[in-house]
Amino acid sequence: MNSAVAEREEEAAGRPAKHSSAREWYESLLVAGIFVLFVRTFVVQTYQVPTGSMEKTILVGDHLLVNKFAYAPRVAGWSKLFPYRDVHRGDIIVFKKPGDDVNPGNVLVKRAVAGPGQTVLVRDKALLVDGKPADGPAVQHSDPEVYPNDPAIPDMARRRDQFGPVTVPRNSWFGMGDNRDNSLDSRYWGPIPRENIFGRPTILYWSYEAEPNSHVWHGPAAKIRQLADVALHFFSRTRWNRMFRLVR
Repeated sequence: MNSAVAEREEEAAGRPAKHSSAREWYESLLVAGIFVLFVRTFVVQTYQVPTGSMEKTILVGDHLLVNKFAYAPRVAGWSKLFPYRDVHRGDIIVFKKPGDDVNPGNVLVKRAVAGPGQTVLVRDKALLVDGKPADGPAVQHSDPEVYPNDPAIPDMARRRDQFGPVTVPRNSWFGMGDNRDNSLDSRYWGPIPRENIFGRPTILYWSYEAEPNSHVWHGPAAKIRQLADVALHFFSRTRWNRMFRLVR
């Protein structure tokens, strides 16, 4: 009797538990999902450029990998593993547009041209920071016309070419597009609070000739149209010479 019981126990011990394979699969899927969520939330995020405000540094349809660790709050003991640093003048930054109550998740990309305590002045299209010329080699002007500093000129047009002087507040940055004549930036909606800045683009991993703002088309029909367009023209409209570039 004892030998029969022992044999049954040995068989049970050697038999795999029911549903163990399914459980392992679900556990693996859960771990993978948590890892992807962690990476997307704290490490890196993808971003599709919707407008031409940063041309020709960044084009409409460029897809960027955004390093979210770069400007993250420093954690003791982690600085040797991750390259933390604060925003520097000249950095290309990704941030949530300040004061956008209609679309609070609106994400933009601009260049940080001035930091806290610095004075910004635009005269006849030329940018001066603390009285010194500050336009870098990436800046371009697509419109030769210069609007004068005349109250008769509409404010939106005048601000493009004649702005300031204004001093950037504490814990804020002044952002401008490299394509100065086609950029809605801090000249129009003010400085960017430091807490709104969450990353810097590092790698341009794919570039596709897309229509401006095509990725924000709403509705299922618009999404299907966008996917069909990419499927049909992937090879012909991909800018192969721009892929896997460092963003500067």
